[in-house]
Amino acid sequence: MKKRSLFYRQLKERGMVFVSLFALSIALGGMFWILGTTCLNGFSVLSWDFLTEPSKPYGIEPAGIGNALAGTFCITFAAALIALPPALAGGIWLAEYGKNKRFANMVRFGANTMMGIPSIITGLFIYAVFVVPAGHFSGFAGSLALAIIMLPIIMRTTEDMLLLVPNSIREAALALGMNRFRTTVKIVCRSARNGLITGIMIALARVGGETAPLLFTALYANTWCEHFFSGPTPNVPVLITEYATNSPYDLQHAQGWGAALIMMIFLLMINIGVRHFFAAKEYSK
Repeated sequence: MKKRSLFYRQLKERGMVFVSLFALSIALGGMFWILGTTCLNGFSVLSWDFLTEPSKPYGIEPAGIGNALAGTFCITFAAALIALPPALAGGIWLAEYGKNKRFANMVRFGANTMMGIPSIITGLFIYAVFVVPAGHFSGFAGSLALAIIMLPIIMRTTEDMLLLVPNSIREAALALGMNRFRTTVKIVCRSARNGLITGIMIALARVGGETAPLLFTALYANTWCEHFFSGPTPNVPVLITEYATNSPYDLQHAQGWGAALIMMIFLLMINIGVRHFFAAKEYSK
């Protein structure tokens, strides 16, 4: 009987290992397929002019994505400036001051619900409450839409990372005479710094390629970013959409692949750079 029980346990274990490896191979296969297709189709158009020249109307050459890259940076940077202070403050409050409180539970439920809302709904919301009253599209409206998407991600990640800090660290700081606010900011947040930065990077990666919100807010323009607050603003996600779906020219199809490759490389460099930076700091200690 014991041998039979051991046989079934080993069979289940090997079955779970097989299922896990199979699922992992599907995930990795899909990822490498996407990466390989993007590299094969987009590498041929990469050049310095492609990165620095602005986009131009259909059929006019040479054209690049320089203005779209600058517009994406402005929109994403402004979204981070808008979302980071309330998101970090909300996450700190939930972790340190809002434990087991009814209002805190409502805030958590609202943040979890916001994380599941399709991004196009966020774009339509900003379009209705900001773009229509203003009478024009703008990069700032796009930043508002992306900030709404970033806020719950950063808030919930901040709370989770702070809850991982042992209570003994808080108790030691309080025993040494520090008040609760200084303990939270100086000790707890510093201890969870790597996790907080990771949450911010996850949020940036989440909104970096969003297209639907920008179609209703920032739209697109073949100019630079001088009308960030008062007119359509160029950005890479909408450029990729326009070149891939609306352009009749094969060159612009290739440029769309090239823009997708640049975005992929950019996000990958950010994630790898942050990981190596913190790994080096931990090693230096």
